[in-house]
Amino acid sequence: MSSERQRIYSLVKLNLALQVFDAVATYQGLKLGWQEANPILLVAFHYLGVGPALLLFKANACGLLFLLQRHADHDLVVPALHLLAAVYSILSLGPWLAKYAVLLSRAL
Repeated sequence: MSSERQRIYSLVKLNLALQVFDAVATYQGLKLGWQEANPILLVAFHYLGVGPALLLFKANACGLLFLLQRHADHDLVVPALHLLAAVYSILSLGPWLAKYAVLLSRAL
């Protein structure tokens, strides 16, 4: 496997891990009574329920990752995967980890 293909594969795995983290953190956070910040997802929760909406949105996100990997020869794939990882790190990973860290500090 070429180094560029390996890089893309690693970025796809990172993004998949961020998607799984976001889904689990969102689901557990909602069970704890915390509010979802994404207004589009809130509407989907209302119409579909939390579990089905999360599965639908995460399936779409993973489908996008699959399509990006399939078009690995395109010049914008690596920057797009970097951007997606950055966005999910800033808008999901960071805020959810902060909330869970506060919860953990209160429990200790």
